Amino acid sequence: MLDVVIIGGGPAGLSAALILARCRRNIVLIDHAKGRNRFATEMHGYLSRDCIAPIEFRKEARRDLSRYEVRCLDDEVVQAGVEPDSTFTIVTKAGQKLHSRKVLLATGVRDLLPDLDGFMACYGKSAHHCPYCDGYEHREQRIAAYGKGNHAIGIALTLRTWSDSVTACLDGQAADNKHLALARRNNIAIRTEVVSRLEHDSGSLRAVHFAQGTPLAADALFFNTGQVQRSELPRLFGCAFDDDGGVKTSDRQCTTVPGVFLAGDADKEVQFVIVAAAQGATAAVGINHELQNEDRGTA
Repeated sequence: MLDVVIIGGGPAGLSAALILARCRRNIVLIDHAKGRNRFATEMHGYLSRDCIAPIEFRKEARRDLSRYEVRCLDDEVVQAGVEPDSTFTIVTKAGQKLHSRKVLLATGVRDLLPDLDGFMACYGKSAHHCPYCDGYEHREQRIAAYGKGNHAIGIALTLRTWSDSVTACLDGQAADNKHLALARRNNIAIRTEVVSRLEHDSGSLRAVHFAQGTPLAADALFFNTGQVQRSELPRLFGCAFDDDGGVKTSDRQCTTVPGVFLAGDADKEVQFVIVAAAQGATAAVGINHELQNEDRGTA
């Protein structure tokens, strides 16, 4: 019987594993290496790790864990459930069957990426979803804000912090009068045509092309096309969700299911790498506290 199974090996899961290992807990971390930021060339805003490549961050974090007794499985969870004694059973794609007293879900979210020719070549280089993460690298450049109708104007308004040259690309969907007025007030240009493709040079954006009309010269594109839970596990466990699709968490990252904790982007709070790592550490303290209370009979 393990103390904890951590599902997800991004910043939240890795951070939790480190704290729990230092609490001498018997833990297994399961990671399928399909993290949200795996396409990014750099990650930003993490004190002392600013501009590090996500893959290097993961390697360094794994190296930290190697000092402790942490089992890291490069695998994927395919089945999970709660037993009658309130413990958990986890089954992986490779056939591993694990039993644990607690579960930490660090499964993150999946961005709904624009279905545009040329997009994937630019993704993580000159096409991004988070202005806070990547806006500084494109400061005072020509930025295209992509989304359907109001969503394009919404992210365009945010991007004005980083550039005076922002164009909202509505992709053929109308925006309401309120958003159009905000765009005019903030000197945001509007393109209403359907976007057809992104012209780029080895991933560096050069122009946004439309089904009709002249291309829009641009150095970067930020998109606002939504996101969903990456994993069905929170739903399978019976976790409650907020109206925006985030998993409800309370004190020290508890979910509404006893023994199940969640950290990282899946709760849809501030979605920064450094925040995910902090939530992982917070969840680890909450998990260890529960285990301590159970071990000494004070639960």
